[in-house]
Amino acid sequence: MIVSLDWLKEYVELPGDLDELTERLTLTGLNLEGVEQVGDDTGVDLEVTSNRPDCLGHIGVAREVAVIWDRELKVSGPEPKASGAKGLGSLEVQAPELCPRYTARLIRGVKIGPSPEWLANRLRTLGIAVINNVVDITNYVLFECGQPLHAFDYGKLTGDTIVVREANNGEKFTAIDHKEYELAPGTCVIADAEKAVALAGVMGGADTEVSDETVDVLIEAADFAPLSVRNTARRHHLHSPSSYRFERGVDPLGIDWASRRACELILELAGGELAGEVADSGETYTKPDPIKLRFEQIERVLGIGVPQEQVQKILTDLGCEETHICDHCIKVIAPSWRADLTREIDLIEEVARIFGYDRIPEDAGVRMVASQRTQQDRVQDRVRSTLVAAGFYEAMTLSAVDESTVDWIRPWSQAEPLRVSTPVLRRADCLRQTLVPSLLAARLHNEKASNPTIELFEIASVYLPQAEGLPEQKRVLTITSGGSYLELKGVLEAAVFSVTRASAIRNAELEVSPAEFELLDPGRSGLLTLNGKPLGYLGELSEAGLKKAELRNGCSVAEIDLDLLIETAELVVTAVPLSTYPAVSRDLNIVVDECVTWAEVESITASAGSELLESISYQETYRDAKKLPEGKKSLLYGVQLRSSEGTLTSERADGVRDAIVEALGKQVGGELRA
Repeated sequence: MIVSLDWLKEYVELPGDLDELTERLTLTGLNLEGVEQVGDDTGVDLEVTSNRPDCLGHIGVAREVAVIWDRELKVSGPEPKASGAKGLGSLEVQAPELCPRYTARLIRGVKIGPSPEWLANRLRTLGIAVINNVVDITNYVLFECGQPLHAFDYGKLTGDTIVVREANNGEKFTAIDHKEYELAPGTCVIADAEKAVALAGVMGGADTEVSDETVDVLIEAADFAPLSVRNTARRHHLHSPSSYRFERGVDPLGIDWASRRACELILELAGGELAGEVADSGETYTKPDPIKLRFEQIERVLGIGVPQEQVQKILTDLGCEETHICDHCIKVIAPSWRADLTREIDLIEEVARIFGYDRIPEDAGVRMVASQRTQQDRVQDRVRSTLVAAGFYEAMTLSAVDESTVDWIRPWSQAEPLRVSTPVLRRADCLRQTLVPSLLAARLHNEKASNPTIELFEIASVYLPQAEGLPEQKRVLTITSGGSYLELKGVLEAAVFSVTRASAIRNAELEVSPAEFELLDPGRSGLLTLNGKPLGYLGELSEAGLKKAELRNGCSVAEIDLDLLIETAELVVTAVPLSTYPAVSRDLNIVVDECVTWAEVESITASAGSELLESISYQETYRDAKKLPEGKKSLLYGVQLRSSEGTLTSERADGVRDAIVEALGKQVGGELRA
């Protein structure tokens, strides 16, 4: 927001030193971007944060100056003289949710011409093009109070009527930039009896723009829904000072003030007669509820006390309406132009910035209590720590992906992806349903840069379309590694076991079953379940998968449902005394059918091994058509047994081994190889 110092002086007495002015404004939230001399005037560029649209006009900035330096704010109410001229024929607001209020005043018999030098110079200071007196006045009022206006050539409107409605499907509109746009359903437009004549809150139309031949002018002042304006401006790449302000919200009580101010200036500079009748769809402004500020909270939050009288003066100077004050609190109603003031902490912030952040000592004691960390935060931190300890780096990728990667792998949904109206990057317009393509793209980038280690993981959301309502937002953990299927499986087990009681030794809560994904090698991939619920998948990329991802070296991927992990997490650390007695090992060579997986054998062994079983270690799978029956394979693995009560005897260890063999024989037809 560029501010003209000559203009600002009309509303408030400024300090003599420009550096003092800009420094204090910066300390109170209006950061200095730059200063430029324009003719005899000075333009000061201030950064206005999105929560302060009231400072997007000179009066708003002057109000801040008046409060900071305790000066008088000189703003008078405009009072244009109306005549008996006929006003707008009719006004119909068909989309009140997109336009809470619409007003229109008609001035007949204006004389279009150049603006006076004082007005033109002020617009030039702000970098605004000078066009003609009527258009310049609408721009002038916008930068004066922050309320956008629009002037229509009333003679070019069809039907003596204004209709605020949604655009028709496929409706065409020619803007004042003389480009034609096809409007999407839901776009709010201002129309006459036949066609759209303006994009609400964004830009006027070429058919009704004010020109040298204009005689009658209709002045629009309205309030448009911020989201509607933002969507329209972005969809058509039509960003303007008006859309910038409507996107952030306007003062509901400033709409009529701006309309009257513009009419006052037009009558003064362009002549004409103002119709006495005002077209107004008027939604009555309702004051917000009072906000209570406890004086003790100021010291608790800021670390210093502020006198009650000063707190009262700061809030009332800012425009707040006091409704109650006593020894321990004050209640105020926020002014209409400060929609950002809704809570006690907002008032504390106002007191702090006007009182002066520089008056708060660096060593001020602020009483704080750490908030309770959520289960999600604790689980994610523990999973992150486990993966970082295993040598992985955390990645952060975009939520939108190229459509060509959507079909690479679909573990969570087969529905068509959601699309964004404006691509985040070139062709990246689909909300991702998996993180795998994004991490494979990061891996490819690192391969091209010859980075030797590319072990990556990411925790983020995927977006799954639903038949009705909003999409399901699932939080997932995705890992890509240069290691093999078994190596990544071990890393993934460590991450899962770090937050759950699941264990491949004592229980079989984490299970692996065959998976079929085009991107993955069917012999080295699997679906994961946790406590019987689908958890995710892991596997090595197949040759086709490596080709699709354009990777030179082998790669394994895994993706799990982090929400399920959070749901089943048990984060209380438990410990048992370590046994002081030696362990006893037994090797087993079990012959089973080819269709029997190691996961099944491991699960049965864990269940049959009783409390003496300490660990299971896979060694190898042996196949030999000459020494083994057809369709059979031999699994060689070891078990380690230990007791906490005494040294295990060979007989007792053999008994555990025999129980395991018996269980394997009953459940999967396994036999101990001779």
